[in-house]
Amino acid sequence: MADFTPREIVSELDRYIVGQGAAKRAVAVALRNRWRRLRVPEPLRDEIAPKNIIMIGPTGVGKTEISRRLAKLAGAPFIKVEASKFTEVGYVGRDVESIIRDLTELAIGMVRQEEREKVQARAHERAEDRLLDLLLPPPPSGFTPGQEHASRETREKLRQMLRDGKLDERMVEVEVSKPAPAGIEVLTGQGLEEIESSLREMFQNLMPKRAKKTRCPVPEALELLAAEEATRLIDMEATTKEAIRRVEQSGIVFLDEIDKIAGRSGTHVGPDISREGVQRDLLPIVEGSTVSTKHGPVRTDHILFIASGAFHTAKPSDLIPEFQGRFPIRVELDSLTQEDFVRILTEPENALVRQYSDPLATETVTLEFDAAAVGEIARIAAEVNARTENIGARRLHTILERLLEEIAFDASELAGRSLTIDSAMVRARLDPILQDQDLSRFIL
Repeated sequence: MADFTPREIVSELDRYIVGQGAAKRAVAVALRNRWRRLRVPEPLRDEIAPKNIIMIGPTGVGKTEISRRLAKLAGAPFIKVEASKFTEVGYVGRDVESIIRDLTELAIGMVRQEEREKVQARAHERAEDRLLDLLLPPPPSGFTPGQEHASRETREKLRQMLRDGKLDERMVEVEVSKPAPAGIEVLTGQGLEEIESSLREMFQNLMPKRAKKTRCPVPEALELLAAEEATRLIDMEATTKEAIRRVEQSGIVFLDEIDKIAGRSGTHVGPDISREGVQRDLLPIVEGSTVSTKHGPVRTDHILFIASGAFHTAKPSDLIPEFQGRFPIRVELDSLTQEDFVRILTEPENALVRQYSDPLATETVTLEFDAAAVGEIARIAAEVNARTENIGARRLHTILERLLEEIAFDASELAGRSLTIDSAMVRARLDPILQDQDLSRFIL
C-alpha cells in the first residue's frame, strides 16, 4: 500500500477533482488508517475494523471519481457495483457474494500483470531463442564440430538483425498453445455463479490444450511467444495467494446507488421488502465474513466499503439500523456551482477543454477556448441544471459535444489551422436551443 499522508492524498485528489474537500478528507483518513492498522502489533490488528463511508450527493459531483482515484493512488483492488442490480436470495438476480468474487478476479489480474512485468526480460530472451530456432532450424542429423561454431556465429548475427528490426518484414509460422473451449453451456440459478465458473474451468481442464499454428510477421510472432513464455514463468499459486491477501487487506468496494435499496419511511410492502432483503444479504459481507471463491476463501473483515447515493426520495435513516451502523462516516457532497464548472473546465490535469483540444491536435488542428467562452459554457451548464434535471459536471460533456460537433466533423479538412472558441460562438451555437425549453430538455 502506498505510503501517503492524508494531506498528500487530498493534494493528489485535487489534481483531478474540483471541490468536495470534506469527502476528500474522509477518504484520505480512511486510507491512512489502513496503513496505520498494518503497523499495529498482531493481536490488535485483526480487531481494528475499517470505517466504511456513505457519500451523499447528487449525480455528477465526483462521488465515483473520488473512490476510483483513491484506489488507483493506493494501488488497491477496486470494484464499482450498482447496488440496485442485486436482489434478495430467492429472487432472480445476482448474488451479493459475486462482488467479492469479481474483486478477487480483478486482483489476480492486477498481480499477474505486475509479475508479467517482472519476468518480461527473461520471457523476451526465451521468445527470441524460440524465434531464432524457427528462422534458423538445426539440421535433422545434428551439427559436426565445425558446423556448430559457424552456426552459433550465424545465430548471433541473426539475433542482432532481429533486434535491429531488419527482419520485421519476414513472415514466420509460430505454434502457440490455446486452451480448448469448454464446448458446453452451463446454466445455473441465482447464487450459483461460482458453481458455473468452476464447472466451466473443469471442462476446459479435461480437454487438452490445442497448439495453434499461425503465420505472422516477425515482430508479432515475437510478441506472441513472449506472452506465452511470461505465462509459463509466472507462479500462479503465489500470484493467487498475493491477490487474495491484497483483497483482504486493502480491497475497496464502491457500492453505488445505495439509496435505491433503502425502503421508504412508512412502507413495508411490495418492492421495499426486497430492498430490505438486499441490505440484509449485504450485511454479512460488510460486517466481515468468509466468501468462497474458486481460488479459495476470502475474508471481508478488512475490505473498505464506500457507499454512495443521491438520496432524493429516501434518507440514510431509511436503511436498516444494522446496515447504517456499518457505515459510521457520512459525507455530504456539495452541488456544483457555475464557478466549479469553470474550474472543472480548466484546472485539473484531465481538464475538459484539454480532453477536446488534445485529440484535435493529432490532426494538427489547434483549438483554444478564451476565458469568456469558458465562463459562458459554465453559465449555460448551471442554467440547464437548474432548469431541468441536475446531472452535475456531466452536463458539461453534453454542452461541449453540441458546441464542437461541426469542428469535430470537419477536423480532417482543417489541418494546420488554429481555431478559437469565444463567447459569441458559444451563444450562437447554444442560445437557440437554450431558449426553447422543450428542445433543451432533450438536447442539452
